[in-house]
Amino acid sequence: MHRPRPTLESVARHAGVSRATVSRVVNGSTRVAEDSRAAVLRAVEELGYVPNQAARSLVTQRTDSFALVLPEEPGRVFSDDQFFPGVVRGVGQELEDADKQLVLMMARSPASRNRIERFALARHVDGVMVASVHGADPLPAALARMGIPVVCNERLLGPAALPYVGVDNAGGAALAVTHLLRSGRARVATVAGPQDMVAGIDRLTGYRTALGEAGREPLVAAGDFTQESGAVAMRELLGRQPELDAVFVASDLMGLGVLRALRQAGRRVPEDVAVVGFDDVQAARYADPPLTTVRQPIAEIGRRLARQLLRLAGGEAIEPAVVLDVELVLRGSA
Repeated sequence: MHRPRPTLESVARHAGVSRATVSRVVNGSTRVAEDSRAAVLRAVEELGYVPNQAARSLVTQRTDSFALVLPEEPGRVFSDDQFFPGVVRGVGQELEDADKQLVLMMARSPASRNRIERFALARHVDGVMVASVHGADPLPAALARMGIPVVCNERLLGPAALPYVGVDNAGGAALAVTHLLRSGRARVATVAGPQDMVAGIDRLTGYRTALGEAGREPLVAAGDFTQESGAVAMRELLGRQPELDAVFVASDLMGLGVLRALRQAGRRVPEDVAVVGFDDVQAARYADPPLTTVRQPIAEIGRRLARQLLRLAGGEAIEPAVVLDVELVLRGSA
């Protein structure tokens, strides 16, 4: 026999309170006595009452949903780069623990950015996380100007300053280069990441700083965080400096391309050329040889992003910058 769907009135009768009291409890009001709140919550559970989310949003001005925006091409987001699924996993876990919903959005064009702005302005979400920002992307600042809580992954380039959660990219790069120098390598090159992204900029800065402190000259080729760009950049470096004996690569995916190019050029790793990557993607562990790398806590980045945004959306003061530590992981390539 079909049971009628529980209503506010039936919950009120079951709990022995008024309909208004049930509404206040369901919508998160603190203006309810503890014994009445407990009675309502028991009735909700026993009857299987499910609040009307649309009505609740009108009352509370909250949707209990938060957006994670990725300003990347789908081919990169859904590639073998573990950064994106790792961040999504961390964000999703934190929001699930807080009984909130995750909305994943792609911002790969001006049209999609405009759509996201309209979506957020209509208050379909309570806040926005923006990861993998390129250049002085106007989207995060535009959202903030609308009064929407925003937290970014990494600091923004350009004049806008918004709360962010990042890692010590420069320190990690310096750690890698220092390890190579202390192991006796004399000519340390780098395959740098994109210079319109904080990770690419800071990892190149860390490389230059460590070499400068050792009195060595930099040797730089550029990549775009893909395997193919790593192989192309490595061939370029070998053409410019055949005697190089080490390379710091600004991402593990590029590092896998570097290993392939060195193998094709007849260079042994690490006997002839030592290689250190950055990110500690899973494939790095199974490369030939396994890739020494700098590990960043990707899932923790996602968790902290969500945690900061939940606090900001709740009206709490938060740290303007959260910078997580990285660590060097030694394997066979260096």
